[in-house]
Amino acid sequence: MDWDNARIFLAIGRAGTLRGAAALLHIDQATCGRRLAALETSLGARLFLRTPSGYLPTPAGELALKAAEAMEKAADKLQRDMQGVDNRLSGLVRVATTDTMARHFVIRAIQGLQALHPDIRVVLNVAPQMASLTRREADLAVRAARPLDPDLISRHLVKRSLGLYAAKTYLEKRGAPVRGTGLAGHDIVIYHESVTPRHAEKIAGEPVHNARVAMEVNTGLMLQEATRAGLGVAELATHLGDSDPLLQRIWPEVSEPYDVWLVMHNDLSRSARVRAVADAIIESVSLNAAVSRTAPV
Repeated sequence: MDWDNARIFLAIGRAGTLRGAAALLHIDQATCGRRLAALETSLGARLFLRTPSGYLPTPAGELALKAAEAMEKAADKLQRDMQGVDNRLSGLVRVATTDTMARHFVIRAIQGLQALHPDIRVVLNVAPQMASLTRREADLAVRAARPLDPDLISRHLVKRSLGLYAAKTYLEKRGAPVRGTGLAGHDIVIYHESVTPRHAEKIAGEPVHNARVAMEVNTGLMLQEATRAGLGVAELATHLGDSDPLLQRIWPEVSEPYDVWLVMHNDLSRSARVRAVADAIIESVSLNAAVSRTAPV
């Protein structure tokens, strides 16, 4: 199997369509079709059934997917191994995180990094879904979940908490919700189920069965902006909500802690440029925590 054809074949298998695969690989749809046809010809087998709902792997295609995934893992490991022994403080480092974490300390970390190592180019991927470090979708990740994969190493960055907030203008019109009522008589803004499934049932530990869902969002910044606009009550990170002059915390005694982790693949822990980015993020978080401790209440 030609690896160039195999990686396109893998993308089609994951996306289910030529268009989806082309978007994943940043190439045109026609190229995907040609490469798939070339791979099927070289293997002498039909790999996908073309159906109205998308491309479904045939039995031969399922076997080929396993082989292609093994090729992908070997190619990724080769790249990580080479990157791991690279001592140059230059080149590209991909960082994956959420928009709120990026705004709060990752951008500042990159700002400091550029002053020290201007030849390191950071590609920042901000998305609610976690990037796969084993598939090299990112070199570093900052996220609120500790990895279980033994090939990944993690460092605890900071402990944060979640609380319930609403715009001051919303509370002036609607009043504060009463605990134990399932947020009866109130509107709420929640994460889309694909991001945080529990929001469909509870926010800040309170059931939401009596509330009206005014809006669903898929990023933390949009959750905060919708709350600021007075669209409803929402669960926000307290370090963001407390510093927002348009918001007011509801039930300050209710708090849900969470941890923030810096995650990288073990093979990349020796890469100079990856370590430099990691160190900049760690320093940025430490400085931010120090400022938070000394800030007036």
